[in-house]
Amino acid sequence: MSIDNRSVVQRVLIITLVLNLVVMTLKAVIGWWTGSLSLVADALHSVTDGINNVLGLITSRLSSPVPDRDHPYGHQKFEAVGALGIAAFLGIACFQILQGAAERLINGGQPVNISSTELWLLLIVLGINIFVAFYERNVGQRVGSPILLADAKHSMSDVWVTITVVAGLIGVGAGFQWLDVVLAFPVALLVLWTGWSVLKANLPWLVDEMAIAPEAIQAIALSVPGVINCHDIASRGLLGRQIFIEMHLIVDAEDVETAHRITEEVEARLEERFSPVRILIHIEPPEYKSDRISYEGVGAAGEAGGAGED
Repeated sequence: MSIDNRSVVQRVLIITLVLNLVVMTLKAVIGWWTGSLSLVADALHSVTDGINNVLGLITSRLSSPVPDRDHPYGHQKFEAVGALGIAAFLGIACFQILQGAAERLINGGQPVNISSTELWLLLIVLGINIFVAFYERNVGQRVGSPILLADAKHSMSDVWVTITVVAGLIGVGAGFQWLDVVLAFPVALLVLWTGWSVLKANLPWLVDEMAIAPEAIQAIALSVPGVINCHDIASRGLLGRQIFIEMHLIVDAEDVETAHRITEEVEARLEERFSPVRILIHIEPPEYKSDRISYEGVGAAGEAGGAGED
């Protein structure tokens, strides 16, 4: 059974979109007032936050776990695609920050002027960023949403960016004008690292990387009375979100009813351990033998297909 948490995800994304718009506006206005390159770059980073929220709303609406004729495995990979979109936006933001910093180093610019009022406004912005990051992460972990977890990482990078910018502006206020440009570079690196983390977390789901070690699945199956062995075990998906498991099961049964009862017990134990999960089991007779737990070392397609014949 698939769990549809899209309404929760969409509510969180709407709340964070509103807060990110507030943050973006404050950063842009203060950056324009003060002439701070690092703060303008930080505002650009916050623009991507808002875009990410809109992208998340779109992909979350599309990512129904309920299968249909055209998508018999559900639509949840749309969320992972959305997370990859976030990584792409982070890459764009990184490039623009580096470009602006390089231009300031080469061509120079107006001195940055920062007041205590503007610093207090930035501290309020920082508090909003921290709230958004932890709020999205907590809900994302609870409902198993890749888009919320990816956006939470982005929001957390915004926290560190803002801390870096505020520290630099305090230094600028003390007379160190060069800090504004210098600190724009670590801001870019933080943005780039966040994008890489999001990419690394979502690619395995999109390329159907193994979700559960086949040995763990085999151990559960062998604990059921009547199971002699299981082989050609495959799994994909995301734990806590949706898992798909396929296997060949050798059972000690002389009739279909007994074999069916054994497979139902195997499915029940796997569902108890890895729910939500969809399981496909191919039954083999007792005399069938195979020592291959999974597909490791299988090269040709013909070899893989021939193993399941009986």
